[in-house]
Amino acid sequence: MTDEYYMKAALEEAVKGSGRVSPNPLVGAVIVKNGRIIAKGYHHRCGDLHAERDALKNCNENTNGATMYVTLEPCCHTGRQPPCTQAIINSGITRVVIGSGDPNPLVAGKGAGILREHGIQVDEYVLEDECKRINEVFFHYITTGRPFVIMKYAMTADGKIATKTGLSKWITGEKARENVHYDRNRYTAIMVGSGTVLADDPELTCRISGGRDPVRIICDTHLKTPLSSRIVKSADKIRTIICTCETNDDLCRKYISAGCEIVTLPEKDGHTDTDEMMSALGKLEIDSIILEGGGTLNWSVLKAGYVSKVQTYIAPKIFGGSAKTPVEGMGIDSPAEAFELYDPVILRLGNDIMIESRVKNHVHGNS
Repeated sequence: MTDEYYMKAALEEAVKGSGRVSPNPLVGAVIVKNGRIIAKGYHHRCGDLHAERDALKNCNENTNGATMYVTLEPCCHTGRQPPCTQAIINSGITRVVIGSGDPNPLVAGKGAGILREHGIQVDEYVLEDECKRINEVFFHYITTGRPFVIMKYAMTADGKIATKTGLSKWITGEKARENVHYDRNRYTAIMVGSGTVLADDPELTCRISGGRDPVRIICDTHLKTPLSSRIVKSADKIRTIICTCETNDDLCRKYISAGCEIVTLPEKDGHTDTDEMMSALGKLEIDSIILEGGGTLNWSVLKAGYVSKVQTYIAPKIFGGSAKTPVEGMGIDSPAEAFELYDPVILRLGNDIMIESRVKNHVHGNS
């Protein structure tokens, strides 16, 4: 078997931690001896054993002379867990194959270096692209300190997100909506504006078996979210953050008493300052956000340069008229100023399709 074969096995382990490890990376590891996998492991959730130590824990055979395949460079510092490099050195493993490097300044080549200093053969960059892809959120967050943002919306074939009366349930079918819930389980948080709460009174939960509810974030400049809304009433059970410019302590206290966290931000152009908001959320270890707000919020975050990906769900329907579109705001003046998307992936979901594209980084300063 090849190194690529065993690294694929480590990747299969890594993704088992999806939705549970934030703000840590997804990591998988397998231990191979005499051409046979003798143990597997992965990072189950933030604070638990790292993948390397999990694999060693699961191993019932002697690891002297074995090879470990790990999707991300082993850590060499003490954080929530002790350094994995030391566990590998103590195990008697003589070769480590790494998928991708770790951009965390506390690791960044140091982990591989320490292993080599102790006589362990280290081979790097096996299935590097695949290993990087599963950790695009972590790489973005650890290098910028701000969340990785996915702008998601559902629209008709003529680009409408609601009818002329404002009704939007349901534009897409069940399979498309189910896919949205898988992403709510996968990413850390979901963000909407107060207008969405007022119009739809959503719960913003994950409705798949065994799923994890995302952190709910509401952009609410003047704290207009009803205390009777389903989000506020469930804030004592599901982490809920309200980003606001409101400084009235008595009003804020009502939401805090209901279980909400209040993040007070400066105002910019009549709304919460997007730059300050993303910095504050990053400090709260919110590493990824699905943006499910209306056109105004979409424009604000996109214009500020924080959208890394766009998920466009398209239903084979036509609403016509002057109904709202996915991105409102002032718009651009010239096609040359467009927010460019690239690397599209198309997914068929029943009668609907979903196009997931990346936003060109250099156009509007997105990191």
